Amino acid sequence: MSVPTSARTRLGFGLIGPRRSRHTVSAEQLASMALPVGDDGMVIGVDAEGRPAVLGINRPTPYDVTLIGGLWTAQVLALRAAATGARIVVETGRAHAWTGLAQAAGGGQPCISLHDVGRVPPQGASAGSPVVVVRDCGMRPPRGRVVSAPWQSVVTLLPYLSPAAPALMRKASLMGIQRVSPDEAAQIGRIAHLPTTATQALSTLADGVTLWCTERDRQFVMTQATDAETGLLGGARRMD
Repeated sequence: MSVPTSARTRLGFGLIGPRRSRHTVSAEQLASMALPVGDDGMVIGVDAEGRPAVLGINRPTPYDVTLIGGLWTAQVLALRAAATGARIVVETGRAHAWTGLAQAAGGGQPCISLHDVGRVPPQGASAGSPVVVVRDCGMRPPRGRVVSAPWQSVVTLLPYLSPAAPALMRKASLMGIQRVSPDEAAQIGRIAHLPTTATQALSTLADGVTLWCTERDRQFVMTQATDAETGLLGGARRMD
């Protein structure tokens, strides 16, 4: 029996559905639909206006981050990077400080691995399996066997401004600076070409506040821990 023409399917498109007006908005209405996030990645805190500050840590190009700051901030960053699907590789001489975090992260899945200094094996990073290497190797981190590469970012943690810091800061795509002494702040200001107001602020920053800098931009960010992060790591602190 032949099917009436009105009920026939259009080749490759299925049955003709009900007619409705198109869903459109004016150009003026688009602004109301915008999200307060400037990039994709992980939220590392809020800026001075309370807007989310987002860091895209998983990149198709090599990406180096130097953080002059505390272990607490580095560990929060590691947890949040793991939440984006990255594998976290920690190179450290104080494994005891990372063991609890590695065991708790990932809901039972091994997403954070710990390695002695100089013992990080090749990771085979890819777009489907990005890697973040956290180097917690003290004041004078040795040359790493595993370096930044496509889909493999490296975060180097320095507790203070050390002789190794200037070279690492100049090499870094992104620098993070937490509270330092006035003398250290003056040196960092010269290296990073910071304005006087930002340089002076570095010695008065509250725990959990970081000045993040690139060659073109700088932004003070307050990292606020979630309840789960606080339960695991405690409150924000600059000193360990």
